[in-house]
Amino acid sequence: MKLTDNVLRSFRVAKVFRENSDKINCFDFSSNGETIISSSDDDSIVLYDCQEGKPKRTLYSKKYGVDLIRYTHAANTVVYSSNKIDDTIRYLSLHDNKYIRYFPGHNKRVTSLSMSPVDDTFISGSLDKTIRLWDLRSPNCQGLMHLQGKPVCSFDPEGLIFAAGINSEMVKLYDLRSFDKGPFATFKLQYDRTCEWTGLKFSNDGKLILLATNGGALRILDAFKGVVLHSFGGYNNSKGVILEASFTPDSQFVMIGSEDGKIHVWNAESGMKVALLDGKHTGPITCLQFNPKFMTFASACSNMAFWLPTIDH
Repeated sequence: MKLTDNVLRSFRVAKVFRENSDKINCFDFSSNGETIISSSDDDSIVLYDCQEGKPKRTLYSKKYGVDLIRYTHAANTVVYSSNKIDDTIRYLSLHDNKYIRYFPGHNKRVTSLSMSPVDDTFISGSLDKTIRLWDLRSPNCQGLMHLQGKPVCSFDPEGLIFAAGINSEMVKLYDLRSFDKGPFATFKLQYDRTCEWTGLKFSNDGKLILLATNGGALRILDAFKGVVLHSFGGYNNSKGVILEASFTPDSQFVMIGSEDGKIHVWNAESGMKVALLDGKHTGPITCLQFNPKFMTFASACSNMAFWLPTIDH
């Protein structure tokens, strides 16, 4: 089944889960699309079965808190950042709820965490104005970059390069094998005083970069030329909330939630708005991602919603 404007417009909430007492700050689909794992400000980690549409188990990280949770390539393991006590990244086995390793180094809150799509490398960006490169097999940082401002960062879909958005005004591209030589491309964007960049993502085809903000606009750039192709606005975000924006897996559409519980969808190529979906969320939609393998997506405030299309063409 192909994703079209009409199919997107037909999506409705199929299930709502009320497992959390505070906002869900992050979630991540497994690469096979069968499960989703969420982290919340209530210090809980909830694992959902996407095929059966139900929560499977809940774990807690009461001491350190939990944020920016990401699956690794090994089944049943995740990395996540802490939002209490310290800013160490933790590597957890879900199977027996035990830590495999700690990754200390950042001394302010971690704001970006991106797992390599091809191996055990991951990168983290922090308010301490650094990006760190890690390997799951070692607690020692494999690479450290000191930056001129706060970063957002992500790997490209092939895991060969990573992009860093710095100080909400420039995007730098680095070759993973020689990042210590500096960026091979730098794109300077017009600075917008009204908002800060809160997320950076590549489309699955590697051609586009999506920049999310804590304001009322997001932008997509040509990943090769650095030109801003579209700016999308018209969604509500008056309180500076971090709203997750995402591409659909086919790279054709961009979606974002809003503080009033609605989801806005645009065509990434034409820039036209395609759909406005009402998730009936009780708070701002802080997390929103499409399933990488199945025709479903998830959105979250303090509740988690699974969506399905109501037409098939």
